[in-house]
Amino acid sequence: MDRIIKKKKWTISRILTIIGITAFVFFLIFLLFIRDKSSKLYVDKNQISIATVLEDKFQEFIPIDGVVYPKNTIYIDAIQGGVVEAVYVEDGAILEKGDTILKLLNTAMELNFMEQETRMLAEINNLQNTLLALEQNKYLRQKEIVQLEYLIDGSEIDFTRKVQLFKDSVISDKEFEDAQREFEFTLKQLSISLKLQKLDSISGAAQAKNIKNSLARMNDNLILLRKNMENAYVKSSANGKLSSFSAEIGETKSSGEHLGQIDLPDGFKLRANIDERYISRVFIDQEAEFDFAGHNYQLHISKIYTDVTAGSFQVDIFFDSIAPASVKRGQTIQLRLKFSGETDAIIVKRGGFFQETGGNWIYIVDASGDFATKRKIRINRQNTNFYEVLEGLQPGEKVIVSSYDSFGDKDKLIFR
Repeated sequence: MDRIIKKKKWTISRILTIIGITAFVFFLIFLLFIRDKSSKLYVDKNQISIATVLEDKFQEFIPIDGVVYPKNTIYIDAIQGGVVEAVYVEDGAILEKGDTILKLLNTAMELNFMEQETRMLAEINNLQNTLLALEQNKYLRQKEIVQLEYLIDGSEIDFTRKVQLFKDSVISDKEFEDAQREFEFTLKQLSISLKLQKLDSISGAAQAKNIKNSLARMNDNLILLRKNMENAYVKSSANGKLSSFSAEIGETKSSGEHLGQIDLPDGFKLRANIDERYISRVFIDQEAEFDFAGHNYQLHISKIYTDVTAGSFQVDIFFDSIAPASVKRGQTIQLRLKFSGETDAIIVKRGGFFQETGGNWIYIVDASGDFATKRKIRINRQNTNFYEVLEGLQPGEKVIVSSYDSFGDKDKLIFR
């Protein structure tokens, strides 16, 4: 007798089919939702630089190179041109005020000097003779008045005597009238001479004053002329060290030509070139510093030259205290020009990553140390060692600071 065989619900084929479908669904879910879809790049960990994010003191500054110059310098220029006839010192000599440096020969100027000096001396002699004549005329006028007074005295005595004799009818009318006329004549002469003396005195005083003024000017001109000839001898105008000096016998120097300079022994200054991008951030008394021979030296900007040449401008920087004893003129010293004081900040070491990212993002190393991922950050100030980070990083995190040139735009770096 036939019997009904009940068909199995869970056959091997059915089970395998369900398992396959389930596996496929899970695979789709993995591809769509679970799988890491970020772009990756495998890198050698030994070929990158990793730095730790720090919370520390930060100060913004830029490095600049300062060249050592004397604090004060006096320039030596040729006042008159000529041929170098003699050189008395060499470059680098220590001079005292008035020491002769060199002598310039200018034959044409010497001949011109001799002609002018002769002409001036002759004019001075003429003026002095005129002044002497005025003095002589004054005494001649005084002599004339004295003589007239003497004659008046005699005429008066004679006239007085004859008046009495005329009253006594002893002398004739003619004798009396002659005596009277002689007396009145001498009185008129004296009156005229006194007026002439007054006029000569006024005129002579004014003329003498003008002559004396002319003599003073002529003497000043003569002194100036002789002083100009003395300029043939170029002399030191202060105590100091002669530098930038070069002259050979027979060499021609033009009027106004720079011959050298005297460095005064009162300290040093530094002259530095600064990129024109910072011209609006540089100001008088701005602080700078540098380390030298184990000591830190503080300086400040004392003068700013606003002319921009080849993309930079110059500043003069003075020491706040005494300069190092071992620095030499012309030596180059690297300074740190400060743009801010020290503040607490989150900082990260400078590196090549900034050129690729512009400081907008950085690779953060995972705590496992196996890979690194991108993260947006915001960088503010910087100095030669660190960047100041405003957003995106926390102290203790590790970041890749070396160049990103070979990473492309990958989201994830896997270390190997």
